[in-house]
Amino acid sequence: MLVKTPPFRRVRRAVVALSATAGFLTVPTAAQAADNPFERGPAPTTASIEATRGPFATAQTTVSSVAVRGFGGGTIYYPTSTAEGTFGAVAIAPGYTASQSSISWFGPRLASQGFVIFTIDTNSRYDQPASRGDQLLAALDYLTTSSSVRDRIDRNRLGVMGHSMGGGGSLEAAKDRPSLQAAIPLTPWNTTKTWSTVQTPTLIIGAENDSTASVSSHAEPFYQSLPSTLDKAYLELAGASHFAPNSSNTTIAKYSISWLKRFIDNDLRYEQFLCPAPRGTAISEYRDTCPHSV
Repeated sequence: MLVKTPPFRRVRRAVVALSATAGFLTVPTAAQAADNPFERGPAPTTASIEATRGPFATAQTTVSSVAVRGFGGGTIYYPTSTAEGTFGAVAIAPGYTASQSSISWFGPRLASQGFVIFTIDTNSRYDQPASRGDQLLAALDYLTTSSSVRDRIDRNRLGVMGHSMGGGGSLEAAKDRPSLQAAIPLTPWNTTKTWSTVQTPTLIIGAENDSTASVSSHAEPFYQSLPSTLDKAYLELAGASHFAPNSSNTTIAKYSISWLKRFIDNDLRYEQFLCPAPRGTAISEYRDTCPHSV
């Protein structure tokens, strides 16, 4: 499938290509950054992306399962002001036997950084990853066409996340809908190990002590199977268990925000947190394909 590149991305890719020819990679100037119509919020700092709340005030609305088709309802978290324009949107799925309450902390934390976030319930707590992937896409379709916040969303800037089987589902969704701008599988589980057709920039977050979806059997082979030409990264949480994404986690939030901003908003101000590869006591391993394409 041919995916058209937006004009502003083509221009920036040309700039990077010229810079690479000269033997260096330019850092975007303030004037170049201002050319991006999708930037939302002030210039980021380490403190701002580690904070429990970002610069946007948020509200939330509940979506009943009887009001939708294809997934089990959920909760939408969104910025209350549209003074800066519309926002990218992300659907997030829980893991096996879990409900949206297990991932609810992502809602206000990510929405306050300038996204519309939809934490969903699945049709059944026992749905497998392929079904959860379909449900993530159904949730995005509902968000952009029928939800009460659809006018706040740019339907061309969408992403998916998920925990465990929901993480495996986010890979399924990215495979099935190449137009997605970002995917973040969180300690993902899936019997499918090869994702060579995925075209969506993907950050896989694994947990060093995961005994449910061990990184050696799931997160690591998933990352390795993604195309080498893809913008991708693998972050392994030091000493963490499979259930690390089920409670507020600064490391997960920090790099999820950076990934979503970088690829859903094409906000180059967040590249600094991803390239060069981050290091620290909270990270046992990090792999990437830096520098990212523009």
